[in-house]
Amino acid sequence: MVRNDLRNVAIIAHVDHGKTTLVDEMLKQAGTFRENQNVAERVMDSNDLERERGITILAKNTAVTYKDVKINIIDTPGHADFGGEVERVLKMVDGVVLLVDAAEGCMPQTRFVLQKALEMGHRIIIVVNKIDRPDARLDEIGDEVLELLLDLDASDDQLESPILFCSGRSGTASFSQYETGTDLVPLFETILDHIPAPEGDPDAPMQMLISSIDYNDYVGRIGIGRVERGTIRAGQQVIVGDYHETRKPFSSKIVTLYQIDGLNRVPVEEAKVGDIVWISGVENITIGDTLCDTENYEPVPFVKISEPTVEMTFSVNDSPFAGREGKFVTSRQLRERLFKEILRDVSLRVSETDSTDSFIVAGRGEMHLSILIETMRREGYELSVSTPRVLYKEIDGVKCEPVERLVIDVPEESVGAVMEKLGTRKAELQSMHPVGSRMKLEFLIPSRGLFGYKSEFLTDTKGEGVISSVFEKYEPYKGDIPRRSSGSLICFEAGEAVTYGLFNAQERGSLFIGAGTQVYEGMVVGASPKSEDLVVNVCKKKHLTNTRASGSDDALRLVPPRKLSLEDSLEFIADDELLEITPKSIRIRKRILDNAQRAKQKAKLK
Repeated sequence: MVRNDLRNVAIIAHVDHGKTTLVDEMLKQAGTFRENQNVAERVMDSNDLERERGITILAKNTAVTYKDVKINIIDTPGHADFGGEVERVLKMVDGVVLLVDAAEGCMPQTRFVLQKALEMGHRIIIVVNKIDRPDARLDEIGDEVLELLLDLDASDDQLESPILFCSGRSGTASFSQYETGTDLVPLFETILDHIPAPEGDPDAPMQMLISSIDYNDYVGRIGIGRVERGTIRAGQQVIVGDYHETRKPFSSKIVTLYQIDGLNRVPVEEAKVGDIVWISGVENITIGDTLCDTENYEPVPFVKISEPTVEMTFSVNDSPFAGREGKFVTSRQLRERLFKEILRDVSLRVSETDSTDSFIVAGRGEMHLSILIETMRREGYELSVSTPRVLYKEIDGVKCEPVERLVIDVPEESVGAVMEKLGTRKAELQSMHPVGSRMKLEFLIPSRGLFGYKSEFLTDTKGEGVISSVFEKYEPYKGDIPRRSSGSLICFEAGEAVTYGLFNAQERGSLFIGAGTQVYEGMVVGASPKSEDLVVNVCKKKHLTNTRASGSDDALRLVPPRKLSLEDSLEFIADDELLEITPKSIRIRKRILDNAQRAKQKAKLK
């Protein structure tokens, strides 16, 4: 049976190429919202962090109806660190809409997600988005995408993919780059014509693969997946197991069954082959599980998700200010929260250490882990984290490290500074070509070479550079890379930072704190331009005397402190430092707080 009344499609692209904005317009033009309904921009980015950062972190499902055909649309993340989300959801669809920015062209994540879609044999619709940009390169983008398809060994059918020209913000699409179009009808028509309808036997024994997991405090884990075969019903008894047989198959019952309509989940009694459904009631369900008919147990093969490349140590906060600002501060609470996260996030790994107070958390990149830290912080957790470390592998007896494909778009005058910095970080130039008045450079660089580089890059390019990277492969170890050239300004004693002490300390480097900040011994209060750490006393007060001299009591002027964000702090910390995270503060501190003890330890190592 062919389900001509249904299409399943994912929208894939590099970060910031306009996926979520395009989905907004598709929802509006398909009549999902009332005429007078007040709709937020980027309606699919539902959590606070996604809205603040303007990025999609979790893949989301929506559905629109066009000409009596239901189109299930999955909006996927564009950032490389959330690639695990994209890999999974591609199992639920029959085709993809590949978005490419009309000015930036094909970027690293475009390549990564397109490769995954081609490997699964999906049909592709190429959409050149943001054609109304003044710097759009409409003549060249089509050729760039074709070159990428050839490079990735696309089939003849995939090379014949239709190309549309869109403006997601204006809600227009056309088949010609010289016409702007009036609405998204060409896109809807192309989806109906080019994306194959789901096929299968509705009377065969039921089979459904779980590709994604949601969690709800009331019903527990919710499995999201596509019905591969047969018909699924609410209240049905099923056998649950996985293809790799990591655990014994068990019997369970589906309590509730939902399908998506617009932005709402609608309870249904049954769903047929090809439908994307939400199910609850199956305990301990996880990504990659197959739900089968009790008479016919046959698990579906599941794509192996790429391994993590970066790890950090998460531990209980043991600083002098521990427990002042957080709601959840114990190792038990930290352990529960981390193991709850791996239920949702398949590309995250959590392992216990010899100490009951610390855990090793591995993810796809710094961004992946920093989003987890920020989420936990907002929930009221207090913890400390170490510097990010890359995960090495031994391949054929050789120590190998993860290497990333880095694409940089910079003004011509910044090329020299960027290439000099990347040279010291063991980057190898792959290609370089002009794009208008700017240069596009492509490098292969060890993942650890990118730690701490982003802020330097923005300084070198005066904020005008665009940088993005995606994991490429493991290569033999490239040798030592300097982590950081500057040292830290370390607090001498506990107390409150005062203007007089800060005024003297600011001559030694740039400060991270202002007057009135509570500090403790061993806390990092600034950056020193020299490579060695310096101990400064920011709590030092001016001794009062009964003698007054002209000019000595003038107001002391402080340079405004440099406020570090979470990502800035993770980039800054050295190997002997920790980042203290609380719901209200982010502090950098030394692992050994006592200044004398730390000096002894340093002398021993020398």
